[in-house]
Amino acid sequence: MTGFAVSEEKNRGLQQKMAEVGVREEDFEERFVRSSGNGGQHVNKTSSCVQLKHIPTGIHVTCMRERSQSVNRFLARRELLERIEAASGIITPEMKRIEKLRKQKNRRRRRAVAVE
Repeated sequence: MTGFAVSEEKNRGLQQKMAEVGVREEDFEERFVRSSGNGGQHVNKTSSCVQLKHIPTGIHVTCMRERSQSVNRFLARRELLERIEAASGIITPEMKRIEKLRKQKNRRRRRAVAVE
């Protein structure tokens, strides 16, 4: 895997995460398409949107958050690894964050009902 336009530390972290999950670069099918949204002429002329598919599981991710194709490639891989972990039953930091928000919302709902 070549380095992406992010720090060396983030590149190493991504490689370690791929090794932990057991995903290889050859398992990915990658396509580049034109993005939409903000970015003006740059976005309209370049294919900076990344569509990444993990062939063994069939999980598909589309990333067009940044104007840079290289950064989008990094972000797509990171998001795909999180989805693979979630599908395998491993609790991810994103799942913890969502559960925390769900608990806060339930707590607020119970307090609002008790006040009425």
